[in-house]
Amino acid sequence: MGYDELLMAAVAPLVLIVSVIMLAIVAYDVSAHAWAAVDPTRRFAEQKAASLLGEWLSPSQRAQYDKEGQFEVTGCHSGKRYRILHRRQTNVIELDDRGARVASWCFRPEGDLAMADIMLAQKIALETNEHVTLAIANRWR
Repeated sequence: MGYDELLMAAVAPLVLIVSVIMLAIVAYDVSAHAWAAVDPTRRFAEQKAASLLGEWLSPSQRAQYDKEGQFEVTGCHSGKRYRILHRRQTNVIELDDRGARVASWCFRPEGDLAMADIMLAQKIALETNEHVTLAIANRWR
């Protein structure tokens, strides 16, 4: 067996594992949205959370969120920019000066909360206590 075949034999299981993990993340996100569409109580909670988030966003953040489903915040200690995406996993993206991704961060409050409540908690955490927040968050490169 040549080098290329050995490499493919070693890499194939890793690709499969990563694919399964990514599918699980997508399935979790889709199931949360599907549940909100079916359950009127959940739908009401999501709407109420979205309204509250909108009240806390600055006009420029609100414009970003309405247009793209995401918004940027500035860390209170470092001055770094973070993009908060409307998704449940690794949804906080640290940006460099050009707006390119430096790393992804994963942290959220406990419980089965509405997505907008999670995003609001992340916004407040980064804008008021960035160092402590990132100390407990998981960082992904």
